Amino acid sequence: MHPEVTSEIPGLCPECGMSLVMGGKQKSVKSKMQSGDGSCCGGKEDVWTSKEVASAKRYTCPMHPEVISDQPGMCPECGMALIKETRKQKLETRSNHDKHTGHSKNIFKIKFWVSLILTIPVVAYSDISEILFGAMAPEFPGSEYLPFVLGSVVFWYGGWIFIISAWREIRGRAPGMMTLISMAISVAYGYSLAVTFGAPGMALYWELVTLITVMLLGHWLEMRAVTGAHGALKELSKLLPDTVERVTSNELRGKGSATAETEIVPLAELKEGDVVKVRPGGRVPADGVVERGESDVDESMITGESRPVKKEKGGEVIGGTIVKDGSLEIMVTKIGEATFLAGVMRLVAQAQASKSRVQLVADRAARWLTFIALAAGAVTLVAWLLTDLGVPFAVSRVVAVLVIACPHALGLAVPLVASISTTKAAQNGLLVRERRALEAAREVDVVLFDKTGTLTEGSYGVTDIWAVNDRGEDEVLVLAAAVDSHSEHFIARAIVTSAKSRSLSLAEVTEFARIAGKGVRGKVDSRTVFVGGEAILEEAGANVSSEMEEKIKTAANAGKTIIYVVQEGVLVGALGLADVIRAESKEAVAMLKKLGVKTAMITGDSEEVAKWVAEEVGLDEYFARVLPEHKADKVKELQARGQRVAMVGDGINDAPALTQADVGIAVGAGTNVAIESAGIILMRSNPLDIPKIFRLSKLTYRKMIQNLWWAAGYNIIALPLAAGVLYSVGVVLSPALAAVLMSVSTVVVAINAVLLRNQSLS
Repeated sequence: MHPEVTSEIPGLCPECGMSLVMGGKQKSVKSKMQSGDGSCCGGKEDVWTSKEVASAKRYTCPMHPEVISDQPGMCPECGMALIKETRKQKLETRSNHDKHTGHSKNIFKIKFWVSLILTIPVVAYSDISEILFGAMAPEFPGSEYLPFVLGSVVFWYGGWIFIISAWREIRGRAPGMMTLISMAISVAYGYSLAVTFGAPGMALYWELVTLITVMLLGHWLEMRAVTGAHGALKELSKLLPDTVERVTSNELRGKGSATAETEIVPLAELKEGDVVKVRPGGRVPADGVVERGESDVDESMITGESRPVKKEKGGEVIGGTIVKDGSLEIMVTKIGEATFLAGVMRLVAQAQASKSRVQLVADRAARWLTFIALAAGAVTLVAWLLTDLGVPFAVSRVVAVLVIACPHALGLAVPLVASISTTKAAQNGLLVRERRALEAAREVDVVLFDKTGTLTEGSYGVTDIWAVNDRGEDEVLVLAAAVDSHSEHFIARAIVTSAKSRSLSLAEVTEFARIAGKGVRGKVDSRTVFVGGEAILEEAGANVSSEMEEKIKTAANAGKTIIYVVQEGVLVGALGLADVIRAESKEAVAMLKKLGVKTAMITGDSEEVAKWVAEEVGLDEYFARVLPEHKADKVKELQARGQRVAMVGDGINDAPALTQADVGIAVGAGTNVAIESAGIILMRSNPLDIPKIFRLSKLTYRKMIQNLWWAAGYNIIALPLAAGVLYSVGVVLSPALAAVLMSVSTVVVAINAVLLRNQSLS
């Protein structure tokens, strides 16, 4: 039915609910997993067998069983912890997918309104109406059975969802919120049923229906808050367009024709090698390379960079970004799971499935709270049965205790904050692979930078220009770049690039020649120009003044490469080249110092180069002449001083150090090995993003602690009140009021977590 839906494991189509089938016949389960993705209604006969379904490890939500994941985490609908599916559940999911309708926010809203309407007459014909209003609704024959009839309808219609969810919790060996709620309403209904059919006592129908109605309202509001919190991550999946304008005339593609024929096709039909046309304001459908056209592209939703990036022929574009002021023809190079956007979503999902130390503590506390509530309920029942207040009062106290102790707020306190912080990180150009890395960042004492590719560009560039005899810097650079434009040497290319970055025009060069081991020569405006190292001076017959020689010596001692420019036998200037320090590095280091974090650098370069970079950027410490295999030892050295270390690197040889560090930060433009070794990835090669990590870590931790204190403090105060410890002074919590407080506490936790979105990381 939906062949564009694919999965690596058996399950249900998220579009129509049909069982996924194999895209082609395979010989074994292993080969199915590797070479044939499951697809919705693939038209083949080899549907997943019961044995294959049962062998796949999956997790589901006790409240929303249609939510299925291949790793633990939070339910995106209600925020409850996912529990591991049993073999029977997997088979039931496969065959009974249509039984799980009715778990969306709208259905909870409908159940709430229906239950509320039925609750009104139950309350009107109960003794609580006379207590509150001094009168009951008019009686009629059989009116005494109205609370029983309507209460039963509310219990089975509105309360059944809690009971079946509790059964899934128990079957998954993870009793929690649903278990306590179902026990509360079952005890109230069972006792009231017994009273209705002759047992001594007073029925609790109005308490039952108000409790169920309030719980439905509370869960509806909770779902709205939780799904709102997850909304930012869901927006990532909406960045791609539904349809694509594909170029069909191969002979016209990229050939300069403005009238290339196109067709509109669904995104699912796009293949690698296709050429698509994206008009102004349109979204790039997949990763690719520009074949024709020129435009600024808004990449802010992917990299966090607010300034549009200019793209022209040969430039790489990312799926989901927006073309601003021109049209682009793009050859698709990656689709589906191979795209950058898919990688971002995959890493975010992995981070949200991982757990921080704070969350592990909260999970244990939530489990213990469930057992404490059960024990407190039993003690409360026995204690009040020993008084002369009667069974109805004792039962209502038990119901209130079970409801108010529901651990939903405690269980939601940390994971919801963590989920939002992970999404916020992605929106700011940070990918969190391990949540513990983000949590640990707030305690980092020193950031250790690998020099090349992090603090510096990782490529040569002109850092100094010395002009002679009133010549301008631009004039010296233009002469050097003009002659070097005919050379393929990496230093020559660096000089040409520097001239272009200043928007300088290069003069035409004739009689170009390479002088082996010395440099290059050519004629510019009929005048001979020599460009090269110190040996070129003798070749050109030029001398260096003592004043300039002193400047050049200082630069050379700092590890810079010196290139001389001679015109007609006269030195006109010299250039100093080095690995260019990123413009943002100095500001990033200053920001880290404001946060109380020390900075250090590690490099294999000489002492002079390392000292120069450290002084230019403002580092506290540096390590020079460090061999690649010894980088991890320097991390250990800092840790031995009692410092917690964050390592920033981008190369294969940085991987051991990234792993050794308390927090590993990889530059996104670096190698896959470095990225796999790090807990946090910078999507941009911009050092200014590093301080954002520490600010986000502190904000996230603060929100987690706030939520934990609220959830724990609420239970510490509310549980004794529900049990009736203040009954002697007239303070009693009804089951309905207990349900209100429980729901409010959960909504407060969710809202507090959502407020993290509004915090700035700058």
